[in-house]
Amino acid sequence: MDIKPLKIGNLIAKLPIIQGGMGVGVSSSKLAGAVASCGGIGVISGAQIGYTEDDFEIDSLKANLRALKNHIKVAKETAKGGIIGVNLMVAMKNYEEHVKAAIEAGVDIIISGAGLPTNLPKIAKGFNVKLAPIVSSLKGANVILKLWDKHHGVSPDMVVVEGPKAGGHLGFSKDDLEGGNIDFDKSVVDIIELVKTYEEKYNKSIPVIAAGGVFDGHDIAKYLKLGASGVQIASRFVATEECDAHINFKNAYINSKKEDIVIVKSPVGMPGRAIKNAFVERVNLEGEKVTKCYNCLVPCDPKTTPYCITKALINAVKGDLDNALIFCGENAYRINKMYTVSELMNELISEAKLS
Repeated sequence: MDIKPLKIGNLIAKLPIIQGGMGVGVSSSKLAGAVASCGGIGVISGAQIGYTEDDFEIDSLKANLRALKNHIKVAKETAKGGIIGVNLMVAMKNYEEHVKAAIEAGVDIIISGAGLPTNLPKIAKGFNVKLAPIVSSLKGANVILKLWDKHHGVSPDMVVVEGPKAGGHLGFSKDDLEGGNIDFDKSVVDIIELVKTYEEKYNKSIPVIAAGGVFDGHDIAKYLKLGASGVQIASRFVATEECDAHINFKNAYINSKKEDIVIVKSPVGMPGRAIKNAFVERVNLEGEKVTKCYNCLVPCDPKTTPYCITKALINAVKGDLDNALIFCGENAYRINKMYTVSELMNELISEAKLS
């Protein structure tokens, strides 16, 4: 099939592929810059991105905001004119400060989920940055589109529809995830129809992006044929030379089997998908005492939380896998080799064209 560029207002990505944001530190400037330079949209995860800064343990907020700006700057420099986005979770503490820092650094697009970004248009008002909420259902899309329209007089520049096969925190109940009774393709089509109303009202194109479990070019072609303007892919980019994570993290994906991919409970109560390891088995049985709070997510009480998600994710990106939470998508076990970003992008597009 013919693969068209992804247009988000005045932004044009040569390829309709968005690299999903992966925290902590899994998708930083190196990966995002590489994807953008190949014609896709590279996305930096803003979650605890300052974990390598010298003052992170003393003042994590200051370290995170500085690092966020630096990573956006570096990614923009290596993107060769390509598009750089940032993924910011609504559930993160100091959300507004992170949005403002990303805008100040010149980010092209803010993609925001893990809650509904109800106030994002207000925070970003007056700035030339594209805004894209992540939704997991027609109901969620309806709520955010109506709210932005009524209270802010704007529509999103793009809508990301994230299905139940995604990695990390998920917008579904554990029963729904394990029951497999969610018709994600129908949700994508329904949301595309809903968005048309706002396209007419605001006289602009609002691309809808399919995300979660998109693995190869055949999946890309399927969603483009359903009417999506592009796809968001995360897990495939882990096993690339340019991914910012430790080689041990990448090998965990390459060496995983289908039965290793499990649903875990985040300390904030949301279900997530990860690779089963010693850490997951340990915290499921007895939990882990939290000795330091990094004030990362709302709500999280260090007195009652079963483990510190910041510490577990930092251990993951640094390669200490026995003490790590290794977030992944449902199809991570299908990854069996390392690529460069360029090789992966070329393979995905070649497959899509043949579908």
